[in-house]
Amino acid sequence: MERRRVEPQVTDKKTMSDTNDAGTQPQAENAAPTPGMNILGQYIKDLSFENPNAPRSLQQGEQPKLDINVNVTAQPVGEEQFEVVLTLNAKAERPDLVMFNVELIYAGLFRISGVPQEHMHPFVMIECPRMLFPFARNIMAEATRNGGFPPLLLDPIDFAQLYRTNMAQQAATEQPN
Repeated sequence: MERRRVEPQVTDKKTMSDTNDAGTQPQAENAAPTPGMNILGQYIKDLSFENPNAPRSLQQGEQPKLDINVNVTAQPVGEEQFEVVLTLNAKAERPDLVMFNVELIYAGLFRISGVPQEHMHPFVMIECPRMLFPFARNIMAEATRNGGFPPLLLDPIDFAQLYRTNMAQQAATEQPN
């Protein structure tokens, strides 16, 4: 099981010592806890690749239309622990046939500490999938390559923008008419 600790590092460029301006040690209890994230585990929950029209779908033809959908969910699984699930769907089709359909449900178990409660939801929904995405992208590329197609190399995803868009849509649906 892979474990990582991600902590921002802050350095005061004016003083590189452990003392304050008065020459004494700073008070540790006054300092806010440093935000941190541990990846406790990553795993495939579901992977499905369909090539329903092979070998016809493998023959040269016009460029397929590619639809890609991304979804992120999260749920607490313990104190300071969250399971974050990244769902990626990709479907390639020509007007006359489906070339492939691939779905990946990829998850990670995260321990998050030092993040204020009011920032926890965006932190979990933005930073955690950002950490999972490169691994999920690789799995999608390998699945399509192993299915007989060129590897599907997904463009990077702006999870902050995705979060803002989802929050705006959610707010619009909750407003009374």
